[in-house]
Amino acid sequence: MIYGYARVSSKDQNLDTQFAALSKFGVDEIVHEKISGVSKQRPELDKLLDKLESGDTIVVIRMDLLGRSSRQLIELVEDFEARNINLVILDMNIDTRTPTGKFFLTIMAGFAEMERTILKEKQRNGIEIAKSKGVYEGRPKKYHKKHAGLKHAIELYKLNKYTVKEITGMTSVSRSALYRALKEQEEKEPVL
Repeated sequence: MIYGYARVSSKDQNLDTQFAALSKFGVDEIVHEKISGVSKQRPELDKLLDKLESGDTIVVIRMDLLGRSSRQLIELVEDFEARNINLVILDMNIDTRTPTGKFFLTIMAGFAEMERTILKEKQRNGIEIAKSKGVYEGRPKKYHKKHAGLKHAIELYKLNKYTVKEITGMTSVSRSALYRALKEQEEKEPVL
């Protein structure tokens, strides 16, 4: 199935130009919405993405209609590739059903991977600098010594009446957090 997606960013704007281009291409169904490009909410696009199946094609007149940022667009393109969904971008003359279009997807995926690698490296360097200055503490612990749920989970464990699965269900404390807290407590208690 070939779907067209059209969007304008205000109620006053007209979708006719996009409808005409999508109809000329020969789409089977057009999904449209009037919603700001800045908005993260795109309910009609989300519904369309959910119903796309392997081999389907989505057609847009411009790439920016699909996402707010290059990162969002790249993630969407990677999702299409993984699900075997074709993408046609009319103004760029890109059609992933062709070898050239598939090449374009490969290049985009490469840029996405490079961007992720660069961000991870920057993060790692920032952490090293913060550690050298003594200001890096890492992610705050979700469960700390004074956390009521964790205290309750430890008390229940010591009663020997409940399984760990039952305790984690009652307290919403994760299994690993409970075992970690028990191990820390065991290490602090003096051996007689």
